[in-house]
Amino acid sequence: MDRGGRGGGERRGMNPNYFLPKPVKVGDELEVTIEGTASRGDGIAKQDGFVIFVKGAKPGDKLKVKITDVRTRFAIGEPMTA
Repeated sequence: MDRGGRGGGERRGMNPNYFLPKPVKVGDELEVTIEGTASRGDGIAKQDGFVIFVKGAKPGDKLKVKITDVRTRFAIGEPMTA
């Protein structure tokens, strides 16, 4: 029995990339370039299209970050001191 077209095993609103492996993991150290600024002021970098927020970074900064948290759609990176 069809219940409003929600058959087929696909949930409404479910991101198909949710279960795919992420290109970063906690503890990774990466060299990134900050591409923009998020609404809360964090810098935005990307690794294989996956967003990494870096606190205190400004667009154009090239820095080494350590990944401290990985979520479904983004990661958090902390700048590493030289």
